[in-house]
Amino acid sequence: MMDADKKILITGTSSGLGFGLAKKYLEKGCTVFGISRRENKELNSFTNFHFLKQDLSRYDEASKAIFEFTEGIENLDVVILNAGVLNRLKDVRETSIDEFKRVMDVNVWANKMVVDTLTEKVKNIGQIIGISSGSSQGAARGWNAYSISKASLNLLLNHYALELPHIHFCALAPGLIDTAMQDYLFTITDLDKFPAVKKLQDAKRSGIMPDIHQGAEIVTKAISRLTKYESGSYVDVRTMD
Repeated sequence: MMDADKKILITGTSSGLGFGLAKKYLEKGCTVFGISRRENKELNSFTNFHFLKQDLSRYDEASKAIFEFTEGIENLDVVILNAGVLNRLKDVRETSIDEFKRVMDVNVWANKMVVDTLTEKVKNIGQIIGISSGSSQGAARGWNAYSISKASLNLLLNHYALELPHIHFCALAPGLIDTAMQDYLFTITDLDKFPAVKKLQDAKRSGIMPDIHQGAEIVTKAISRLTKYESGSYVDVRTMD
């Protein structure tokens, strides 16, 4: 299938990797359906971009809005579950249950709602990809709610793969990308307490960290190769064959 014939749905398109991915696919001629809490005027200038302004953590409202947004769409080639949040880094015993809930609401349960709504409404879906993180593979001090939420997302998509074998699911870690999250991490000064942050700061300072457009190029190329992996897999772009 030519890129111009593809239909892509992406969450979290207002900024960061979601914006970069949407723009990359739009420039390829794909039809892109974006969902985000905020608009991005640059994306709105593309005639092949369709936008839904929606807070995905408001599940019932969002499910109804997505159901209406996808009216008349019979197939989606790729769904990218990109919307996510990072809580402030702190020790797990200092992180309240309410903070954990807020992160899980966006990074896990909102994605469940999106998958459930789309698989009910859209007849044919090729791939569903959740943007995961290398932090989902082990504990690093300070990253508690975020890493737990991304590990949960990985397993959630693994379960869907078992139940919906006609759709290829994957949790994809995009590697280091210079987004607003990195801007926040660059402000952290207690590097002895949070050693993982020092590595990220060093990468950003050195200039080797891709910007959102370079990151989108890396991720779109990775997405085109994901179906060679077993559905439900966790894949890191930095270790792909």
